[in-house]
Amino acid sequence: MKIYQYPSQEELSELLRRPVRDASELGATVASVLQDVKQKGDAAVRDYEEKFDHVRLSELAVSEDEMRAAEALVSDELKQAIKVAHQNIHRFHEAQRFEGEHIQVTNGVECWQKSVAVERVGLYIPGGTAPLFSTVLMLATPAKIAGCKEIVLCTPPARDGSVNPAILVAARTAGVNRIYKIGGVQAIGAMAYGTESVPKVYKIFGPGNQFVMCAKQQVSLHDVAIDMPAGPSEVEVLADETSNVSFVAADLLSQAEHGPDSQVLLVCKSIDTAQKVEEEVKLQLSKLPRKDIAAQALEHSKAIVVRDENEMMDITNRYAPEHLIIETSNYMELAEKVVNAGSVFLGPLTPESAGDYASGTNHTLPTNGYAVAYSGVNLDSFCRKVTFQHIQPEGIKSIGRAVELMAEAEGLDAHKNAMTLRMKSL
Repeated sequence: MKIYQYPSQEELSELLRRPVRDASELGATVASVLQDVKQKGDAAVRDYEEKFDHVRLSELAVSEDEMRAAEALVSDELKQAIKVAHQNIHRFHEAQRFEGEHIQVTNGVECWQKSVAVERVGLYIPGGTAPLFSTVLMLATPAKIAGCKEIVLCTPPARDGSVNPAILVAARTAGVNRIYKIGGVQAIGAMAYGTESVPKVYKIFGPGNQFVMCAKQQVSLHDVAIDMPAGPSEVEVLADETSNVSFVAADLLSQAEHGPDSQVLLVCKSIDTAQKVEEEVKLQLSKLPRKDIAAQALEHSKAIVVRDENEMMDITNRYAPEHLIIETSNYMELAEKVVNAGSVFLGPLTPESAGDYASGTNHTLPTNGYAVAYSGVNLDSFCRKVTFQHIQPEGIKSIGRAVELMAEAEGLDAHKNAMTLRMKSL
């Protein structure tokens, strides 16, 4: 890790800037695949599965026999862990239910909102070196609570045409309706446009590599909603002289192992703390199976030494991290000053991995600084709010003239007339 002491405001702006990729070539490649899927449906999907995932599929859908086989392949211990995580995620998201009130805004005018589930949602679950079956729980659980009628899941198959059994077990646990062996851009296209096998969905959720993220953004322009823009995963840790450096180092590495482009940031109040954490990171890194991946992420990681807590929180709110871990002695006090962050982990015994799996909060979070404007996935992500209004005679008398005057001032005479006729009828 590179250590920076007391950077100026200009230096900070540079330190907190995320890496920028030239996406022009990427965008063209993604657009070409999406267009193929849109025009040729299942045939294009199968061709791209053969090209990118190196498997020729006769059927895109996961069968009931495959679901049953997956149950036998997952240990009872892991099934129980999935069940515990699902229960906690369910409990936390169930508490987010919206109860709309009927509001008498003025005499004779009543307004209210009703929460309505998105009827058909699509979930993308990455496979590869880290099959994220935990993400199935994070997305399908609130979708089921919200009342989504159809939950469609796409995930890339292995070369033998199988799907990771833990993904299938998690999908059944959380209530997924349909599962397809489709990865990458072709999966996003299939859910966005619909094919002979895959139904068109109304909103797509889930993480993925830069191709998947680019595909989600492209289809969101015209065809389907998405959960949020996203980039590489990231963590910021706040530490002081009381922090357990082993815990801090472990938290930084748990994010670094996601991928070579993961972002890792340490902010602390002394050079001594930064150096101790750096030494511990090196020690723990050498023992990790994914040390090569984590080491690449650490090459562009940073430790920033600041003078006081005000600077610490200023940096945090400017950076707007996906994950923020506060391991200082006064973590509850600093938590009150957090404005921009995806999910916050408080105290020495709350690692980011708890939220990734089983504490109950959602791990699908805004990255790349989008936490300044976006929330992480929650129950509302799977719902829409429909507004209602009911006007009685007293209401026409209360607001009728105001409506007429405003419509007239905007030059919209038909708007005015719609109210004028009602006023005259009374």
